[in-house]
Amino acid sequence: MSDEELVKKFLAGEESAFNQLVRRYQQKIYWHARRLTGNHLDADDILQEVLLVMYKKLKDYKFESSLYTWIYKITYTRSLNLIKSNKLKRFFSIGSEETPDIKGAEDLVRDLENREKLQILDKVLKQLPVKQREVFVMRHFDELSYEEIAEITGKSVGGLKANYFHALNKVVSLMEKEYGKQETDFGVLRQ
Repeated sequence: MSDEELVKKFLAGEESAFNQLVRRYQQKIYWHARRLTGNHLDADDILQEVLLVMYKKLKDYKFESSLYTWIYKITYTRSLNLIKSNKLKRFFSIGSEETPDIKGAEDLVRDLENREKLQILDKVLKQLPVKQREVFVMRHFDELSYEEIAEITGKSVGGLKANYFHALNKVVSLMEKEYGKQETDFGVLRQ
């Protein structure tokens, strides 16, 4: 069922349609907020805020852009507001707080290596200016087009491309310092 159909059903009083939208987008909202804020608790709070805003404001949604873009714009705005208000004082950690299931030795080693890479990438992302970090996260992790990012942020495509280029160069340079040249492919770190 399309987003538009679910929104219309929800507006007609069918609560289960909203639950389907939540299931469809909650992980994406969480990870977008997590990568921008760098903190599980803040991302979880933002997720709850975004879902509440969706619940209250879907009646005003005009279908002028995709629902996905509308949701990301809300998430982006909430995340930036949190960053700008300097509420981020906790240690930046993107690793899962849950205990992993017992796996074979190879899987465990691979998980530890990926977790270590995630921690290094998190540290690197914290070193980027906010403008570069946000476009890098949206482009690299969320795989949004420059046009979608421009719609969310209200910035020009050219400016976004420049910010992404600078962010990518900084990330690669900083990752090379931590790992060496052979380990700068962080595609394995996508969630």
